[in-house]
Amino acid sequence: CRSLCEVVRDSCAPVMESYGFPWPEMLHCGKFPSDHELCIAVQFGNSKATPPPVSKICTQCEMEHKADGMMEQMCSSDFVVKMRIKEVTEENGERRLVAAQKKKVLKLGPLKRKDTKKMVLHMRNAGACPCPQLDSLSGSFLVMGRKVGGRLLLLAIYPWQKHNKEMKFAVKFMFSYPCPLYHPLLYGAGQH
Repeated sequence: CRSLCEVVRDSCAPVMESYGFPWPEMLHCGKFPSDHELCIAVQFGNSKATPPPVSKICTQCEMEHKADGMMEQMCSSDFVVKMRIKEVTEENGERRLVAAQKKKVLKLGPLKRKDTKKMVLHMRNAGACPCPQLDSLSGSFLVMGRKVGGRLLLLAIYPWQKHNKEMKFAVKFMFSYPCPLYHPLLYGAGQH
């Protein structure tokens, strides 16, 4: 029923959005019937989603630094770039990362020259959560993201560690890694 759909949507949509995925149209809550006696009652309090605690690390920053996890993240990303960050600003509940001039594109995907020249990455739903990687902007970062509606969304950020074996392995073998099949309907390919 509609109230259950709304509770699930309010809890899941912000997380999905931080990864660049909109709430699926097939789950539009207006399509579900209004609440009646045959509906499943919401089991966990009121129909308002409980906001996540402020201390929870941003989803883009909580990625595990293991090679297989990094390669999985590379598979689901449109682009992968090694870069320095010039500045980080916050507006409308999201962070904007402005890349320094020099960067190395490891996976270009749908990016155009203008996207890489003055690269600005957006971290959705990341205005109030901590991101330990951004505590210090010194050094380089390995960033992964998707291009959605003309904007570059940051999906994952790792501090570049030249001597980290896991990172070296992931970057070296990212093109030979057997990524799962890409299905445009599931991943919103029409949004590029």
